[in-house]
Amino acid sequence: MSYVDGFVLAVPTANLAAYRRLARKAGKIWMENGALAYHECVADDVKPGKLTSFPQAVKLKDGETVLFSWIVYRSRRERDRINKAVMADPRLRNDPNAMPFDAARMIFGGFKEFVRF
Repeated sequence: MSYVDGFVLAVPTANLAAYRRLARKAGKIWMENGALAYHECVADDVKPGKLTSFPQAVKLKDGETVLFSWIVYRSRRERDRINKAVMADPRLRNDPNAMPFDAARMIFGGFKEFVRF
């Protein structure tokens, strides 16, 4: 079964175009290095919950939008190899202060596929 990296983050709505440019560049690089799929999704029907929710998880502020993203790999071993190559790619070497979102509020992790249809 596949391995998946998942991400949830808050992006200032005014920075969505800049984030899309970054995501398109990053997605291309991930795919060039062997990722099976790269997805970036913007919130459409995401409401604050009573106990927990996507907005609460990223401490969403006024003027921000939740993004949910994932990258699919053949295996964790492939994920580790691909991520190392992507992080070394000079096309993604930017000033961390120029990121169009607050990376400190990004939630991310690696997941082994459990059920698939």
